[in-house]
Amino acid sequence: MDQKSSPEPVPSWIPASGHALRHTGVHFDAVRMGGVLGEQVAYEITQFTDFLAGPIVRSWIGERSTYFLLPPRSAAAYAWPPGARLMGRDARCDAFVGVPALDGHTWPLDWRSRPTGEAPYVDPGLLHELTLGVLKSV
Repeated sequence: MDQKSSPEPVPSWIPASGHALRHTGVHFDAVRMGGVLGEQVAYEITQFTDFLAGPIVRSWIGERSTYFLLPPRSAAAYAWPPGARLMGRDARCDAFVGVPALDGHTWPLDWRSRPTGEAPYVDPGLLHELTLGVLKSV
């Protein structure tokens, strides 16, 4: 089997079709940002990483939240500013994030950036730094 032409393995927490709720702190931590803040931070991090930001999920209902998926137990190391909510086991509450399949009908969720072998998660330090930068510029 030619490794170069083989597709990257799909993480076990991504459903084969539709979407599924995943418990934060197990496969990933999450930082949720609503509305324009989430979209701006997602734009900044994808530009900064040359479109290899790691997994970012968008929800198209309600506040239209953006979920940045970080390595498990990594998000609590940062003091997240107002507008960025930590969702992980260290957040002292149970939380679930909807995760869409890579293909097919996944509304109301979709991928703003997909996980890859090079970027299986969003880098928590970079996300924190860029979030603070976006908030300062507003």
